[in-house]
Amino acid sequence: MSKKTAQKAKPPKLPKDEAEQVRIRREIGHDFALKDDRFGRKRLSVGTEEARRVYEVSNGGYTATGGVVRVRNVDPLVGITSLTRQQREAGQRFRDDFERASRDGLRPMLWEERVDASRIGGGIPDRVLNAGRAHTCASAALAHWELADTVRNICLEGQSVKSLAERTGEGRDVVVKLLKVGLDLLAVHYGMMLMRKPR
Repeated sequence: MSKKTAQKAKPPKLPKDEAEQVRIRREIGHDFALKDDRFGRKRLSVGTEEARRVYEVSNGGYTATGGVVRVRNVDPLVGITSLTRQQREAGQRFRDDFERASRDGLRPMLWEERVDASRIGGGIPDRVLNAGRAHTCASAALAHWELADTVRNICLEGQSVKSLAERTGEGRDVVVKLLKVGLDLLAVHYGMMLMRKPR
């Protein structure tokens, strides 16, 4: 048996741009848009919004030499690295319910939905009503207007912590704390975590 047949087939080389994006994400710990391919290499999750974001590093392209990372079009739920998995999931579910209710509410109804006079809700499809109800209940779980305002601005409108802090006159740490408390309340509401007992 020759050496050539004994060697395993080499995987195709990663495109230069993708390899660079994978390297930067791994350096700073933003590995949520990465997945392993069949050769065990980290790759971008193709087709996701996070994979389409471009990470740029100043100072020669390396954070180890003092390079500053800039991310274009960062989702705040992803960009705030101190959020827990439950907080991210709760914020995403809150966003999904809102978007589903808003987006589906603008779609034209099917003919069966227009003709069926027995439908409760004046012909609005059940999926839209359910998404709207879910979003309303989740909003009520936020309990305080300041928490609700912070969660809405960051999760639904995509505002950054910096811009929200500048607009409200609060420090960034205060905005992040309000966001975390709001997301914890949503996580409890959605059954992702239990309410902590007071000490």
